Amino acid sequence: MVFEGLFGRKSNGDRAAEATTQNGKAALTRPSIGLALGGGAARGFAHIGVMHVLMAHGIEPDVIVGTSIGAVVGGCYAAKQFEGFEQWARGLSFRGMLGYLDVSLAGAGLISGNHLAKRLDAALGETHIEDLPVRFAAIATEIGTGHEIWLTRGRLVDALRASYALPGIFAPVRIGGRWLVDGALVNPVPVSAARSLGARLVIAVNLNAELFGRGATISSHGSDEFDEKAHQLALEGTGLSGLFGAKRALRRQFLGGGPSIPTVMVEAFNVMQDRISRSRLAGDPPDVTIAPRIAPVGWFDFHRAGDAIRIGAEAAEKAIPDIMEAIAALSHPTAPDAATG
Repeated sequence: MVFEGLFGRKSNGDRAAEATTQNGKAALTRPSIGLALGGGAARGFAHIGVMHVLMAHGIEPDVIVGTSIGAVVGGCYAAKQFEGFEQWARGLSFRGMLGYLDVSLAGAGLISGNHLAKRLDAALGETHIEDLPVRFAAIATEIGTGHEIWLTRGRLVDALRASYALPGIFAPVRIGGRWLVDGALVNPVPVSAARSLGARLVIAVNLNAELFGRGATISSHGSDEFDEKAHQLALEGTGLSGLFGAKRALRRQFLGGGPSIPTVMVEAFNVMQDRISRSRLAGDPPDVTIAPRIAPVGWFDFHRAGDAIRIGAEAAEKAIPDIMEAIAALSHPTAPDAATG
C-alpha cells in the first residue's frame, strides 16, 4: 500500500491522518478525505470496485456521503459490513432479484421494499449513524417541500431506505416526521455535503458521467408530414374498423407502441440527474472525480454486479495518480507538539 507505514490515524478526533517521521524528514499530516458516492441503481455496484482499489492503495476515507445506492454501499462500508454486502451483490441472479420485488398496488410505490429492508436489517441491525467510525450521511429528499435532507443520525437502515426510495418504485420512508424519497432528486453526487462534514479533499464517484452532453437545446422543432399522417390515422381508427386489415398495419407503422413506462421513468430520471449533477458539480467541484464507464450496465441489471464492480475498479485505478497528487499537495507539516504528543 502506498501509504502503509507512512500515515496512521490521529487520536485527537479530527479524523485526519498523521505521518510518522522517517529518515529525519518532517512529519506530514494528510488532509481529511471524503467520498461522495453518487446514485445510479444497479450501476451503483461499481462503487464496490472503487472502494476495493482505494483500500488497496491505503486510502481510507474520513467522511462518506452517499446518495441512493451510493448511500447503501458507503453505509455498509462504514458499518464494517462491506464484504458481506459484496457477497450478496455478486450472488444476485435475475430470478433471485425478483424475490425482492414485493409489489404493492395499495401504497405510494409499486414496491413496498419490505423484503430488501429485512435483508439490510439482518446485516446492519440496530447500527446508528452516530456510532460509525467515520462521519457518514445519506442524502434524501423531503416530499412536499423538496428539502435536501442529510441523514446524519438515527438508524442506519432507515437512512439508507430513504435515500434509495425512487419515487413511483419504492414507497416514501418516514423519518423524524418527514416523508423522504431518493436523494438523487436534489443532489445526485453529494460533494457539498462531504465538504460540509469536514472533508478537505473530496473524491466523487459519478455514475452518470456518460450522460453529459445528452441534454442539448433544440431551439426549433415542430410536427412534420409523419405526424400529420399519424394524426389522421388516429382519428380514422377510433372505431372497430381501425382494428383490422391494412389500416391496422398502417396505424402500427406510423403510431408505433411508444416507449414503455419503465423506459420513460428511467430516461426521465437520467435527464433530471444529468441537469442537476452539472449545476451542482459546477458550483462545488470535487478535487478528484472517478467516472466509471458504466453505460453497458442498465439501471435494473442487479444480476450484473460482477461487471459493475470490475468497471468501477478500472475507473478507480486510472484515478489513483490524481488522488495521490491531490493528497500530496494538500498535506502539510505537522506541528511539533502534535508530532510529539
